[in-house]
Amino acid sequence: MTKELTIAFVGGGNMATALGAGLIGKRCGAHDVHVIDTNGAVLDRWSQQGVSVAAAPDDTLATRRVWIFAVKPQGMREAVESCRPFLQEDTLIISIAAGIAGTSIARWLGTELRPYTRIIRCMPNTPALIGAGASGLMAMDGVNDDDKVMAQQLLRAVGDTVWVDDDHDIDVVTSLSGSGPAYVFLFLDALIQGGVSQGLSEDKARTLALATLTGSTQLAALSHESLAVLRERVTSKGGTTAAAVAVLEDRQFFDTIQSAMRAAATRAAELSNEFSK
Repeated sequence: MTKELTIAFVGGGNMATALGAGLIGKRCGAHDVHVIDTNGAVLDRWSQQGVSVAAAPDDTLATRRVWIFAVKPQGMREAVESCRPFLQEDTLIISIAAGIAGTSIARWLGTELRPYTRIIRCMPNTPALIGAGASGLMAMDGVNDDDKVMAQQLLRAVGDTVWVDDDHDIDVVTSLSGSGPAYVFLFLDALIQGGVSQGLSEDKARTLALATLTGSTQLAALSHESLAVLRERVTSKGGTTAAAVAVLEDRQFFDTIQSAMRAAATRAAELSNEFSK
């Protein structure tokens, strides 16, 4: 794979940086990577790693086998259309732009009658910055098995991956793992502040909250038992945990989380309608 993998990042921000850190020196060399970004400071940071950089699409783009679009949704169409003149028959497109439908990208790269469908949509999340991400991937019709293997290896450099069927599923991935870190951080903050409000120092509350979340997720990942069984083992009848869980259930904790996820998925679909025309 190292000999064949050449990459262009269109947009060199945080997620591209995370992917680059997971790939350069492990899956490809710095000379195999090209970064396009309008921000000079971003390009300086990349060039210090030995990669080639440019402020706009250029001939170097045509020599890169994989293009990873890592730009904001509102800038996606302009970025795609500016790169279109350098597209080759075997270029694999990976988009990590939230809410931009694959069919729209295919049309921008091709035409209404002949869309370019060698495209994979991907939704990673911010823990990718430390190699602990979770990414959902969706392949369009023009993607072959080798393309899928390549994309999966790329994203596995920064965490776990799952394949889903269509744009709707990517919106659901966005609501779960894409936006999920924000839910977790909010929950952590509530635990910490709850400890502080009852007399613990913030340092002690933070240590306990982080360890509790990390340990619980690791136990869930390693256990063969269901989450319900694991929860029941902590929840003695008439005990402290039962009292706490009763409050969460009374406040409709499950429904609240799922309503939040539906709101995120709905917004992803709205972004698609807004920016994918």
